[in-house]
Amino acid sequence: MARISPGQALRPVSTPPAPALAFLTVLALLSTQAVPLRAAPGAGRWESRARMPSERTEVAGAALGGRIYVIGGLVPGGVTGAVEEYDPAANTWHPRTSLPIAVHHAAAAAVGGRLYVIGGFDARWTPLAAVFEYDPAQDRWRQRAPLPTPRGALAAAVVDGRIIAVGGVGPGGDVTAVELYDPDQDRWRALAPMAVARDHLGAVAVDGRVYAFGGRRSGRNLPVTEVYDPAADTWRMAAPMPTPRSGYGAAAVGPRVFVMGGELGRPTTYPENEEFDTRTGSWTPRAPMPTPRHGLAAVALEGRVYALSGGPRPGGSFSGANEVYIPD
Repeated sequence: MARISPGQALRPVSTPPAPALAFLTVLALLSTQAVPLRAAPGAGRWESRARMPSERTEVAGAALGGRIYVIGGLVPGGVTGAVEEYDPAANTWHPRTSLPIAVHHAAAAAVGGRLYVIGGFDARWTPLAAVFEYDPAQDRWRQRAPLPTPRGALAAAVVDGRIIAVGGVGPGGDVTAVELYDPDQDRWRALAPMAVARDHLGAVAVDGRVYAFGGRRSGRNLPVTEVYDPAADTWRMAAPMPTPRSGYGAAAVGPRVFVMGGELGRPTTYPENEEFDTRTGSWTPRAPMPTPRHGLAAVALEGRVYALSGGPRPGGSFSGANEVYIPD
């Protein structure tokens, strides 16, 4: 598989020295053992849906036009660029045109009637700068302007019709890089970096702000929550995750963000499903996952969160699980 060229950045991404107080805050968060919350019975419910045609892990996923798309990932024996479309109303799956390349640990986002797949790793675990746009009406992919910072195990969120790519693993290791893509101009530009470099994190946009949760660094799960304000181009710390983890799924239903699954630090995957209320900045335990997984796609659609694919065991395991969480 050919390596994708990272391309030319519009301006370099660098991490300025943090003020002393912010630096001490980050150190305190990283050194604190967050205490998991006791699961609350009856806090929403889970239902099973039609399983995916394929079994995978480390997939990307997004909703577009009332459908959910699961893209790429690791499969038994290698890497795939396969794309499968789920219709929740009919509870059916359909194959769609595969990505031009096989990729895993990518990020996905939907903007303006198009689906975008960003970064990831190839079969040799090389961080990629590749960006692809999918037109569902034509069932066709085309390549777009590459990421200025090639990376995999990143996250992406959409604010005001633009995609913000957050964190991940670059050629030199974990990055704090945050970059914005404008689909109308097919251009990237750098934003203020996060305070904490990390990978296998989640990012969700709510009310014009981006929330970046957890992830891992140097083989250790982090509880860190950072919030980005695009108007000020600044990040701030918020309440840490009760259960530090990485490789989980995150999705927002209104002002509520649900963080589910994950791996690392336990001999099993994480069943925890925890809600972050962006209005109060507080965490609440919700009904745990019936099938704990890592490397899944969590996709919100019509007030529900679909947990798709992912490995039921830490490391190299695969599934076609499709379970939907219905909040109270």
